[in-house]
Amino acid sequence: MSQHVLLAASETTEHRPLIISLFALFVVATLIITIWAGRQTKDAADFYAGGRQFSAFQNGLAVSGDYMSAASFLGIAGSIALFGYDGFLYSIGFLVAWLVALLLVAEPLRNSGRYTMGDVLAYRMRQRPVRTAAGTSTIVVSIFYLLAQMAGAGVLVSLLLGITNDAGKIAVVAAVGVLMIVYVSIGGMKGTTWVQMVKAVLLIAGTILITFLVLLKFNFNISDLLGQAAEKSSAPSKFLEPGLKYGADATHKLDFISLGIALVLGTAGLPHILIRFYTVPTAKAARKSVNWAIGIIGAFYLMTIALGFGAAALVGPEKITASNPAGNTAAPLLALEIGGPDSAWGAILLAVISAVAFATILAVVAGLTLASSSSFAHDIYANVIRKGQATEKEEVRAARLATVLIGGAAIVLGIFARDLNVAGLVALAFAVAASANLPTILYSLFWKRFTTQGALWSIYGGLFASVFLVLFSPVVSGNPKTSMFKGVDFHWFPLENPGLISIPLGFLLGWLGTVLSKEKPDTGKYAELEVRSLTGTGAH
Repeated sequence: MSQHVLLAASETTEHRPLIISLFALFVVATLIITIWAGRQTKDAADFYAGGRQFSAFQNGLAVSGDYMSAASFLGIAGSIALFGYDGFLYSIGFLVAWLVALLLVAEPLRNSGRYTMGDVLAYRMRQRPVRTAAGTSTIVVSIFYLLAQMAGAGVLVSLLLGITNDAGKIAVVAAVGVLMIVYVSIGGMKGTTWVQMVKAVLLIAGTILITFLVLLKFNFNISDLLGQAAEKSSAPSKFLEPGLKYGADATHKLDFISLGIALVLGTAGLPHILIRFYTVPTAKAARKSVNWAIGIIGAFYLMTIALGFGAAALVGPEKITASNPAGNTAAPLLALEIGGPDSAWGAILLAVISAVAFATILAVVAGLTLASSSSFAHDIYANVIRKGQATEKEEVRAARLATVLIGGAAIVLGIFARDLNVAGLVALAFAVAASANLPTILYSLFWKRFTTQGALWSIYGGLFASVFLVLFSPVVSGNPKTSMFKGVDFHWFPLENPGLISIPLGFLLGWLGTVLSKEKPDTGKYAELEVRSLTGTGAH
């Protein structure tokens, strides 16, 4: 065990009871909110969409809480601390992606659907095959995204509790998964939304505090901050320039292009983001909520500069990677360093920032689990298995059962992914979403000739291609330090992110499936969908 890991664990030993108490207080508070909201959940509309009672600002705050995940707080801070300029590219991609969601998806999706993405696709196509495909895609994308959150939770809680052995870290991941299942099963969309709003406020407040303290250390001289960060890095001359991570050779440059495409296009296809548009009463409120989200998220990502470069300057990449090879502990270690490793203030700051990070994880995993369980219950169970004959109570019961099953799968996979960088894992989820969901959504909303076969080819083709390429990429095997399975090498696809190949393929297959289809498009249904998506006439 590295001496830096032992140091990080021992520095907080004296104050660990205080840290654990503050941390537990937050968990209890969020559970109380969830139980309170759960008691107000009366029917399927409450469970799936929170009764459509949230205002644009409330939903914008919740969307921010849903979007600013462990990748944003832990993964991006770690990437910037280790790779400088190249690490900050994640922040840019995650933010720019909201323009696609705002301009192309938010308003028409709110007008056209009821609870899930499958509602939009099934409006003008054959119900059962399209809903099955949409439900399958939603579950796969959600599980990919869940991996990142589970990995972040394992690292974070292990740092707080001083756990350094693998068995303890596995137990932590399992405990987080169980807590996630409780949140969704009890609270539904109402409980999840309130937790996301509280978490967004805490995350912004915590980030502002750390940013202020970091800049105070350098007398608000950003140049000094960047200079010291570069000096402490492994490559001082390249740390503040493009190319440290993605400029080594042609493969790395292609990987950067692939990452950029996935980040920019992925948001508009993420299931847990799409279902948030159904929680507001009107399409206008959906659009306004995205505007609020862009402002809040933009301010946060601007502050990740202080988090990442501050960690590089004050903690140092050697200590960060010793604690976690992927850099996921950079932000908590920065909080501890700023407050003083041996002081009560340092312990309190670590506990507060870790509680905020844990809130981030819980809010996002709740949203993801809710999206996937809702899609299973509403699309697959109610409309495919029961052929539209299920009652609302049966749907909600099926959703809660799906929550347990999906949570169990996330726990098992999260155990294997606990040493991967969470920002990189989320980028994979973005690639899968942009490959399978986005082409089908855009074709369905804006292409009159689009058919059921085109939708199935697009969803299954994009889904299979992206997951297949990930399985044979360096993310899964081949890299002894960062791969999911260490000690084996069966990778042949050179890129860490499949977006460069799988996203264009998803669009191509949607077009090809439609062109080769013998099915005659229902132009009347498309005309209805077009009017509804643009005007809101007949929207739920």
